[in-house]
Amino acid sequence: MRFQLIRNATLKLAYAGRNILVDPYFAPRHSLPSYTGRSANPLVDLPLPVEDILDGIDLVVVSHLHSDHFDSVAKSRLPKNMPIICQPGNEGDIEGAGFSRVMPLIDVLDWQGLHFSRCAASHGLGPVVEIMGQVMGFVLRAEAEPCLYWAGDTVLYPPVLATVALERPDVIVTHSCGALWDGSLIVMDTDQTLSLFHAAHAAGEGTKVIVTHMDCLDHATVTRADLLEAVRQNAIPEDRFHVPQDGEILEVSAPGT
Repeated sequence: MRFQLIRNATLKLAYAGRNILVDPYFAPRHSLPSYTGRSANPLVDLPLPVEDILDGIDLVVVSHLHSDHFDSVAKSRLPKNMPIICQPGNEGDIEGAGFSRVMPLIDVLDWQGLHFSRCAASHGLGPVVEIMGQVMGFVLRAEAEPCLYWAGDTVLYPPVLATVALERPDVIVTHSCGALWDGSLIVMDTDQTLSLFHAAHAAGEGTKVIVTHMDCLDHATVTRADLLEAVRQNAIPEDRFHVPQDGEILEVSAPGT
C-alpha cells in the first residue's frame, strides 16, 4: 500500500493495483467560513495541484457530506462518471450533484478486487451527534495488501475498539485533531488516539497508527506537534505511530511480505 496524506482527511491510496481517493476536500486556503471565529478555513493550501491529486484515480470514497470531506471544488473537478462509494443515505445528494456511479456501502461491498466493510463511527457523543449527523468508517482488504481500518470522523467509543479487536487491522487511520463543536469533542484527541494505539497494540503488535485530519481547521484543539510530543513522552515506537505532513507518502507492506 502506498499511502499519501493530501490534507485534512483527504488521502490517496495505491492499493491492490487501484488508486483510491478518500474524502476529497480541495478548497483553497481561507476560502470557506470559520467554525469558531478564529480563522477562515482551510488553514493551509493543498500541497499539490488538484490535477495531480486526481491523476490516475479509479475510485472515490466519501464518508459523509460535511464540507471538509466533500466540497464544492471536489464536486466540480471530479469526473461525473467516477465510481463513488458513500454511506447509505448520501447517495441521493451525490447523484444530485451529477455523479452517475454512486455505490452506498450498506454492509460490505466488493469492487474490482477490493473488499470494503462498513464500520460504526460516532461524530461525538451525546446531543452533538444529532447536529453532526451519521458518519462511517471502513475496513479495506485485498490480496497481498495490509488490512486498513479507516476510522473516519469518530471519537473513541466501544464500537471502534470492537472493530480493532475483531478485524485486527495492520494499519489504522485516525482523525485526531480534537475538534470541538459547541464545546463537545467530535473527533479523537491526544488521549483517545493513544488509547486506541494501545488497544491496537494489544490486539496485534505490528499494528501501525497513522494520524490525519490535523492542522487544517480552526475548531481543532490538537496539533501535530502536540501528538508527537505525547508519542515521545509515552515512548511509543516511531515505526508504529506516524503523524504525516500534508503531501507525505508512506509505504506499508502486508505482514510477511
